[in-house]
Amino acid sequence: MADLDTARAAFADAAALLGVMAADRAEATVRAAEAIRAALAEGRTVLAFGNGGSATDAQHLAAELVGRFRRDRPGLAAVALTADSAVVTSVANDYGFDVVFARQVEALGRPGDVAVAVTTSGASTNVNLAVSAAHARGLVTIGLTGRDGGETGRLVDVHVNVPSADTARVQEAHRAVLHVICDLVEQDRA
Repeated sequence: MADLDTARAAFADAAALLGVMAADRAEATVRAAEAIRAALAEGRTVLAFGNGGSATDAQHLAAELVGRFRRDRPGLAAVALTADSAVVTSVANDYGFDVVFARQVEALGRPGDVAVAVTTSGASTNVNLAVSAAHARGLVTIGLTGRDGGETGRLVDVHVNVPSADTARVQEAHRAVLHVICDLVEQDRA
């Protein structure tokens, strides 16, 4: 019975947090989608990045934009800076792990592109250096964070914060936010 209680509590916690997101974070989520939609309409690219589970969320976002989310439509320009192991490991080896994303932003980012930083803590040095590099190159920056948003939340142009210190719940909410963003981006692209 303890397992059943644990499962029910996890689902209830996730549902409650998504309720908070719907009530308090929908506007920020829409602003993030609008920034991405505007950039893509101008032929710009979305660059997404994060560490660990957030790396997979960055890859998931890129997959939904390049492929499709709900609607058949032309592919949209998006790259997960976490996905090229040769680039990540060569930059980490030659320059240090702190700059694995910033170096890619320097190489690939163009003014008007969008950088999407995904971090449950808001404190990842490599994520924050990439956000700073994005600003220096004229990219619009979006941050998906947890906890209090940390440095990432203070650095980005559009901040979607999941107000929780529970990493698993934050990651679940980030996935929901990314799906809402993809749905909104696709609305005018059939």
